[in-house]
Order: sequence, then structure tokens, then C-alpha cells
Amino acid sequence: MNDLYNRIYDIVKQIPPGRVTSYGAIAACIGSAGSARLVGWAMNASHYSVPGIPAHRVVNRNGLLSGKHHFDTPLAMQELLESEGVRIEDDQVVDFEKLFWNPADFSECIDYK
Repeated sequence: MNDLYNRIYDIVKQIPPGRVTSYGAIAACIGSAGSARLVGWAMNASHYSVPGIPAHRVVNRNGLLSGKHHFDTPLAMQELLESEGVRIEDDQVVDFEKLFWNPADFSECIDYK
């Protein structure tokens, strides 16, 4: 596994239960803004190689469960979020803005300014 994936996993492990973040927010935090798909690939790979990564807490920029098809069952991502108190309607996080966890506020992000 490469260092970039490990950095992504370190960030995802910090997301508190009941909160969510986006692929793009994580990509920006690692200095790869615009590379949200890279974060998605890391989340998908985590299911097979790295136990304990709460990939269910990472959604798209609109709060949509776009990665749900990479879980064991089509409803697993939703069920995991709901078990943490996150409401889901039509595959989307209800109150996404309120539940959004910005890694830039809580993680050591790469700063290219």
C-alpha cells in the first residue's frame, strides 16, 4: 500500500461516529484537490486490505452515498451510518451540512499556500 493511501486512511480514521466528510475534502487535505476519485479508490481498497477504516463515513460532495456499491451489501453503508445516528433518505445524508466533518479543521493537512 502506498503512502498516499495511508495518509487518506489516517484522515478517515479521525472522522467521529455520526459525522461524515467528502472525498473531495479529504483530497484537498492531502494536497490533491480535484482528486476525489483517488480517495474513492482508497476507500474501496480499504474494504479488502485495511481493517478498521470507517469508509462508510465518506460520501460525495452532496452527501450522496455514491460508494455504497463497494460494500458487502447494497444497504451496508446506509445501515452503518444509521447505526451511528445519521439519517439517510434516498441514498443521501439528511442534514449533510450540519454533519459534515471538515478534515482541514481537525487534521494536519498539506498546505501549498
